Amino acid sequence: MEIRKIENKNLWENFLLECEEKTFLQSWNWGEFQKKMGNKIWRLGIYDKMSNVKSQMSNPIAIALVIKIEAKRGRFLFVPHGPVVKNPKSQILNPKSQILNKFLEELRKIAKQEQCSFIRIAPIWERVKESEEIFKDLGFRPAPMHTHPEVTWELNLEEPEESLLMNMRKTTRYLIKQGLKNETLQVEKSQDPNDIKIFNELYQKTALKHHFVPFSLSYLKNEFLSFLPDNQISLFFAKYKEKILASAIIIFWQKIAFYHHGASSLKYPKIPASYLLQWEAIKEAKRKGCKLYNFWGIADIKSKIKNKKSKIKKHPFWGLTLFKKGFSGYEKKYLRTQDLPLSFKYWFTFCFEKLRKKKRGF
Repeated sequence: MEIRKIENKNLWENFLLECEEKTFLQSWNWGEFQKKMGNKIWRLGIYDKMSNVKSQMSNPIAIALVIKIEAKRGRFLFVPHGPVVKNPKSQILNPKSQILNKFLEELRKIAKQEQCSFIRIAPIWERVKESEEIFKDLGFRPAPMHTHPEVTWELNLEEPEESLLMNMRKTTRYLIKQGLKNETLQVEKSQDPNDIKIFNELYQKTALKHHFVPFSLSYLKNEFLSFLPDNQISLFFAKYKEKILASAIIIFWQKIAFYHHGASSLKYPKIPASYLLQWEAIKEAKRKGCKLYNFWGIADIKSKIKNKKSKIKKHPFWGLTLFKKGFSGYEKKYLRTQDLPLSFKYWFTFCFEKLRKKKRGF
């Protein structure tokens, strides 16, 4: 196996089209977004020497978007929801352990050149003991916190709308129908970058209400502008009497819709704005030919709290998790984020993140 940098967008995206396990965090446009945010990136591909590949247009067997993160807590390399391996179950000649080890050889070189204190990987691999052992054998340890979801909630969109509604929780289905009957409640879609400011106003208020650290307006705008040229992103606004009660940013990528950012108002709590908004986003995803709707992160409650129902509701994402699960679907667990310490400086980051996680109630 050998590693090469990939500079061809079509090659990158076509590879991902053939992969089952993937999210937009490894998309070409997520890399473009990172560059807009001032982050240095590398797009790496692993090639099988057995195939005698020589041209840039040859097909890799695995890829990884690598991002250099400069933060107060430390400088490190980050691989979000990667590496992505094509048909990992059929990789006999090049099992995942060998693929990861080969990536690691290159990541160590880059980390040394960029003076990074550790390597962080958020794998898009199923959370099973075999995968955990692969990382452990290579010197990784579970990260003190994660940046992107390790547990997601997904909905198969290949069924008719009527079936999707029938499979939902009774309360969710009722609220959607109530929303549809309410003539003063409307959901509008926008691809106007100027509307990001409108979304951000409600988003910042939502962050204060639910005590989470919001992304900046610059972050949201750059993300929107990175996916917009390929028509892969939209804003949704639920308006009641011309007042915005709920909003969302949805990414449509490779026949998957991702509910990436959301915001809601406490005004008119009996108006099911958020429920109707999600339903309209789901229908839009179906119209675009999406086969899957990814609600993004949910709380990993079962693994953290066993048989302690009185404490479950204290989880910061308890309410949001209930909301998402109400639309029916299934849970998907990825391997926990993994860190590979490269210098003593890593432990300053470790302690800082551990304290921040505890402060946030996770």
